[in-house]
Amino acid sequence: MIGESDTRPWGTWQVLDEGDGFKVKRIEVLPHSRLSYQTHAHRAEHWVIVSGRAASIIDGQTVHSSAGDCVEIGIGVAHRIVNDEDEPLVLIEVQRGDYCGEDDIVRLEDDYGRTS
Repeated sequence: MIGESDTRPWGTWQVLDEGDGFKVKRIEVLPHSRLSYQTHAHRAEHWVIVSGRAASIIDGQTVHSSAGDCVEIGIGVAHRIVNDEDEPLVLIEVQRGDYCGEDDIVRLEDDYGRTS
């Protein structure tokens, strides 16, 4: 739902827009925090770094990005966003697929003890 938001141990997200086959989120990752290493069965993701620097792990490979850079994550590809910096990391995430629900997450590793 547009406007939906949540606070997680690593930061926050807010839904900016959504429709048939897509969802757009603003994600803020706190300094020295990272999301779970995860996959999605039903969606691909496109990240646009707005501010800060990301050291994303994509299928085991580290990809460094900064403001203006884009990162593509295919359906089923393991990934994680990492903020190793002293400032917050802000990105826009565009999810595309036949299902973009929050329960389409398979956590492979998680710093906070969460499961799927």
